[in-house]
Amino acid sequence: MRAARLISLVLLLQARTSMTAGELAAELEVSERTVYRDVLALNAAGVPVYAERGAAGGYRLLDGYRTRLTGLNSAEAQALFLSGLGRTLEELGLGAQAGSARRKVSAALPPTLRDAADDAARRFLLDAPGWFDEAVTPPLLAELARAVWEDRRVATRYRRGAREVRRELAPTALVLKNGRWYLVAEIDEGHRVYRVDRFVTVELLAETFDRAGSFDLTTFWRDCSAEFVQQMLTVPVTLRVSPAGRLALPRVLDPSSVRQALAEAAEPDEQGWITVTLPVESIEIGADLLLGMGPEAEVLAPPEVRELMADSARRLSLLYR
Repeated sequence: MRAARLISLVLLLQARTSMTAGELAAELEVSERTVYRDVLALNAAGVPVYAERGAAGGYRLLDGYRTRLTGLNSAEAQALFLSGLGRTLEELGLGAQAGSARRKVSAALPPTLRDAADDAARRFLLDAPGWFDEAVTPPLLAELARAVWEDRRVATRYRRGAREVRRELAPTALVLKNGRWYLVAEIDEGHRVYRVDRFVTVELLAETFDRAGSFDLTTFWRDCSAEFVQQMLTVPVTLRVSPAGRLALPRVLDPSSVRQALAEAAEPDEQGWITVTLPVESIEIGADLLLGMGPEAEVLAPPEVRELMADSARRLSLLYR
């Protein structure tokens, strides 16, 4: 445990140049006193860690000192090789570079760990697209990936419905969601999301852009996704659901809405059924989705959805009579 912490301390200083005892303690989840003892142990082992006093002070490594990757254990080496997403990197035009990087890391590992890449590949595979979806790489994905890496502005033509619009964008990030690529781009002092497969042309411009230091991709995508779902789901439907229907609901309707509705639901009736209200995209789509629940859910409101369900039930009854 302590050996792993000492290696982590050296790697932190190598990556960030200078850190205070408080910063190291927070990162390593130990006390500052433990950091002081670890630094003394590293010095005793010949690792040149020294302290600088003053407001801008902290612990540093002697200039030019670099640790090697031989501190990796088997599990860490396997995790490192699993971080590459083979097909995804190829789509981004980084397949050759990823292969070269893996070979260099393998060469730096001890002989006992050099089989980590093959061993991990035999055990795990990331298959991002959903079932019954054909994985098609958007033709302009590599150009957009290059623009994202190089902070280059792009002039584009983008398909919006039946028409095309021209946009000059600052490509900030690419996101792969359920087998589909999205571009996050800065435009008019804000960020918007574009489907990559709707770009008709992409021209890399010589002009570069400065990234907003406060922009957090994870937070932006989480908030954007939640807002998108809320904008889509505007029609509330009240259901009476059986115990078996409760288990099926997250597979039919928005899982986050289902979790909230189930948490707020009243106690079940004598048959174990509960009443919940959930949002759907439209009356027609709601009826179509809820047909998949079969007899495990009864629509109570709105009447338009109930009528569509009743009509479908009558037609099914005639068909199977």
